[in-house]
Amino acid sequence: MSENTCGACRQNKPLFPLTMAFQPVVDLESGRIDAYEALVRGLAGEGAAEVMGAITADNRYQFDQACRVKAINLAKTLGIDRQLNINFMPNAVYEPAACIKTTLEAAQRVGFSLNRIMFEFTEDERMTDVAHVKHIISEYRKFGFMTAIDDFGAGYAGLNLLSNLRPDLIKIDMQLIRDIQNNKAKQAIVAGIVSIAREMDLMVLAEGIESADELRVLRAAGINLFQGFYFAKPLIDQLPFISFEAAPHVR
Repeated sequence: MSENTCGACRQNKPLFPLTMAFQPVVDLESGRIDAYEALVRGLAGEGAAEVMGAITADNRYQFDQACRVKAINLAKTLGIDRQLNINFMPNAVYEPAACIKTTLEAAQRVGFSLNRIMFEFTEDERMTDVAHVKHIISEYRKFGFMTAIDDFGAGYAGLNLLSNLRPDLIKIDMQLIRDIQNNKAKQAIVAGIVSIAREMDLMVLAEGIESADELRVLRAAGINLFQGFYFAKPLIDQLPFISFEAAPHVR
């Protein structure tokens, strides 16, 4: 799609009003907050599912762009000086070099460094053209952006998608994490993911952590980056307080 066509997409009817909730990503190796993920919410606190229910093929691009701009603006307002993780919809990006302009302009306007932005694409969204997504990643890297596969292990393509796209980070889906301390099969799968990521020089993040037992097993598997209610729940328009004292035995 041309730059002019992308610009026209911004003239669509306004979507469901939205804002962002922020959840920290913690690095237990360094004992610090590594990043904040921006999660879409409605202005009255509506969850992502309800907000996403307003998306159609006609307004998908506008929604994707609005989320990026809102996340960057709020990140600057809240004083985020770490990495900012923004979810994006690969099927909403037509011509990467043209469609990224709104993101670049938003970051430049508020003075948010491009090399502190990571775009996450979910494995749950069926990718109609993997070659196109590979092109998106290539173009984004030219601007200093990093990319991640979210919900890895829960979607359509799994390892095949990983081998084709080669992101900077993979986020292990919470369904593989839940009660992993009691499930040898999950432990074996996660160990395999960690081993593959190490060979490919990729970072690994375990999301959806809810208990000390889950955390202990995942740390033993060699994972350092974590996200989940065990550390902090997302907060709308503000940064959650997090205490590393929640996991003194694994630091």
